[in-house]
Amino acid sequence: MNKLHIEVTYDFICPWCWIGEEKLKKAISEANAVEQTKLVFVPYELNPGMPVEGLDRKEYRSAKFGSWARSQAMDAQVTAAGRQVGLEFHYALAKRTPNTLAAHRLVWFLQQRHDVTALVEAIFHAYFSAGRDIGDVAVLTEIAVATGFEKDHVEALFMLDSGVDEVRALEARSIGHGVSSVPSVKIGDEIISGAQSVALFRATLEGALKPHATAA
Repeated sequence: MNKLHIEVTYDFICPWCWIGEEKLKKAISEANAVEQTKLVFVPYELNPGMPVEGLDRKEYRSAKFGSWARSQAMDAQVTAAGRQVGLEFHYALAKRTPNTLAAHRLVWFLQQRHDVTALVEAIFHAYFSAGRDIGDVAVLTEIAVATGFEKDHVEALFMLDSGVDEVRALEARSIGHGVSSVPSVKIGDEIISGAQSVALFRATLEGALKPHATAA
């Protein structure tokens, strides 16, 4: 059976992407559509100009949002929203805002042959729950190995420039299609922007599955 591909355009420093992906998963489960669907992750960098080594999170966020107090208030809002869907955010543990290109390259590379849903979730968890530096290829390698991928395979990717051009091309394609914020989820012909409700994801999914099932 041909599966319905659901395109999830995301970035690893976007908390709403993690929350939105969790809601989408719940919607797929409620619709009994696990076997009928496949998540396809499409990269998007919110900070494409971020230094490779990232930046001190407190300094970066204070400058971006005007003050550390405002940043903390936004973090508290996200933490509450995450808790509602069973996700734990521990922003106090995160010391750096990372460059996410390496993480996107890893997902793109492994997605060519594997289901990377667990890997994507593990990277989100590493940053938002454990405060790990997901811009560090050694950290990303550890995460990939922990989710079942071969260490030598992952290390070979990072020794080369594999995936850089491909990730940039996918980002350009998304921008060309009008994506200006994430998460953006394409289900069938419908595009849902933001971490919307489980009910909306489910209704859109069920609507997309009807013609898909007929075509199959």
